[in-house]
Amino acid sequence: MISSPVPGRTATSRRRVELAGTAGMIGAALFVSVFSVAGWLEPGYSPNSMFVSELSLGPHGWVQMLNFVLTGALMLVFGRGLATHFSTGTASRAGPLLVQGIGVSLMASGPFTPDPSSMFDQTSTHGMVHGTFGALVFTFAPLSCFIFYRRFRSDPDWRPLAGWTLAAGVVLTLGIVVLKVSQQPGSGLFEFKGLVQRVILVTFMAWVFAVASR
Repeated sequence: MISSPVPGRTATSRRRVELAGTAGMIGAALFVSVFSVAGWLEPGYSPNSMFVSELSLGPHGWVQMLNFVLTGALMLVFGRGLATHFSTGTASRAGPLLVQGIGVSLMASGPFTPDPSSMFDQTSTHGMVHGTFGALVFTFAPLSCFIFYRRFRSDPDWRPLAGWTLAAGVVLTLGIVVLKVSQQPGSGLFEFKGLVQRVILVTFMAWVFAVASR
C-alpha cells in the first residue's frame, strides 16, 4: 500500500523516500529473521530465557554483531527518508530523529558484547556500552510510535495506520515494564525474559515494516 505523492515534491526526493522505505522494510525483516534463525541454530541457546544480544557471545557471535550494524544502518536511512517525507507539521522533526537515533544506537551497540543474561544492569565496560545504546533503542521505540500516532491520526493518507501505531506504542511500553520485572530471578518470568524481549522487538519491527511499506 503506497501513499499518494506529495504535491511539489521533486523526483529526486520521491526516489529518496522510496529507497528509504525499502531500507526500512529490509532492515526490519533482516533483524528479526537473523536473530530467529541464529537462535534456533545456536547450540545451548534458549530463545525463551536468553536475550537477542546474547547471540553475540557464541562461537558465531559475529553474525549477530553484523546484524545489529546492518539493521542500524538501514534504520538510519529509513529515518532520513521519514524526515524527507514528513518535512513539515506534526512529528516532522522528533519522529524521524528518534528513528535515526535507533539506527545509530543499533550500529553503536553491535561491536560491543553484552554481559550474559543482563540487559539493564551491565557490569563490564563493553557490556555497559552495549547496555547504554540498547537502553536508548528501547526508550526511543515506544516514543517514536506515540509521536507518529499524533501525525497519523490527523493525516488522511496515514490515518489507516494510526490505530496500529498507538497499539504498538502501548504494547512496547507494557513490554518494557514486564521485561524489567522478568530480570528479577524470583519474579516467575525470569525464564521467559528472552521471549518478552522478542515480543517487543517483533512488535516494533513489524510497525517499521508497515510504515516503510507505504
